[in-house]
Amino acid sequence: MSLSVAAMAERRPFSVTLYLALSRLAAPLYRLMHFIRCRSGKDDPSRSGEKFSVTEHNRPDRPLVWIHAASVGETSSVLPLIEVLTRAGMTVLLTTVTRTSGELAGKRLPKGAIHQYAPFDRLPHWERFLKFWQPDLAILVESEVWPACLESLASKACPICIVNGRMSEKSFKGWSRFSGAAGYLFGKMDLALAQSSADAERLAELGCRKVEHPGNLKFDAVPETADQDSLRELTSSLAERPVWLAALTHPGEDEIVLQAHRALLRERPDLLLMLVPRHPARTHEICDLIARQGLKVARRSAKEVINSETRVYLGDTLGEMNLFYSAANVAFLGGSFVDVGGHNPVEAASFGSAILSGPKVANARPVYKSLWLDGGAIRVEQPGQLADHVLRLLDDPVARDLQAEKARTVIDSGRGALQRTLDLLEPLLPISLSKGEEVER
Repeated sequence: MSLSVAAMAERRPFSVTLYLALSRLAAPLYRLMHFIRCRSGKDDPSRSGEKFSVTEHNRPDRPLVWIHAASVGETSSVLPLIEVLTRAGMTVLLTTVTRTSGELAGKRLPKGAIHQYAPFDRLPHWERFLKFWQPDLAILVESEVWPACLESLASKACPICIVNGRMSEKSFKGWSRFSGAAGYLFGKMDLALAQSSADAERLAELGCRKVEHPGNLKFDAVPETADQDSLRELTSSLAERPVWLAALTHPGEDEIVLQAHRALLRERPDLLLMLVPRHPARTHEICDLIARQGLKVARRSAKEVINSETRVYLGDTLGEMNLFYSAANVAFLGGSFVDVGGHNPVEAASFGSAILSGPKVANARPVYKSLWLDGGAIRVEQPGQLADHVLRLLDDPVARDLQAEKARTVIDSGRGALQRTLDLLEPLLPISLSKGEEVER
């Protein structure tokens, strides 16, 4: 009997039963939530059916591995894994939650892979989803643990794995308050592959029965290079002006960045800020903030030209982070001054940016910790210190290049998790990978 089937026989905790019942009753709320997300640009209204397990695809007649990733960072980290599995003859169904991750999948998924948006977490949704797709293996990425999803999977006796498993201290404490539910749900996992030893320990304590630590897949994800015509056009418009980048910012951080930029302009009047919000749908809100600072902005989505009076270039498009990283050699990574948990720094490091971040990076703490300790990134403790750190990097190209080189060294030394992950997944895969095949890096 598989571990997931054995776990199914356990008595379901009341908290899980209550969740499943409430999620059934919440069908109208999910409809309203999806409507609001479509209005704000966070969901794709043309693919609404997928959020409720209605698909326009046909189920391919060959072994199928289902991989579920939440957003862009998680999707990017499993793209190399998906490439290996499809080359071996498997169909890969990738489900994601956010619109940005769906658009990334549309651009970068290999032949033999299908993208769908994941349905809301209700038993009827997952029952319909699993009846249609009939996966031979389910792989959940990082921390995507949803009660209705796991309950439905276990009832189908489908092997369940976590890859690149992450369990922050905060999340661990939250799950620990419901230890019965945690043990019941995490006990359904046939295999948990953790990013770090700390993540492995927490996953084991929560109830995962077989836990391994192959490393962080994000180190093995190779970012797509920027479109060279777009890069030449952008760098030409900069006219050799000094530039810094604020990438993947969230509400509350745009104000911090703009205040820092105002301070920097007193020292470097020709300095340009490239501001790229995590959610481009916030364009008008951010333009209002910029106007209140008395700064002239050019929006990329509107194809507005950067001229000598432009002080902020708003990167309000999707799928162009590689372009902005390529054009700026100093980058502040957002989500790190607010309670979001930070964003993966591997892409920025791969493009040679000198990285700065705030201290709140729980989602990628092992990577940031390595970068901080080895001098590959700067931890900015307080928002008021951001301008000083940016200015030092702009004024000292030798120190800036050395920091970027140290970051690349950290990233290179962390590679290899993909091959170790494949080795551990091999017994559960519906098609065996070629013996001795080397993973392309």
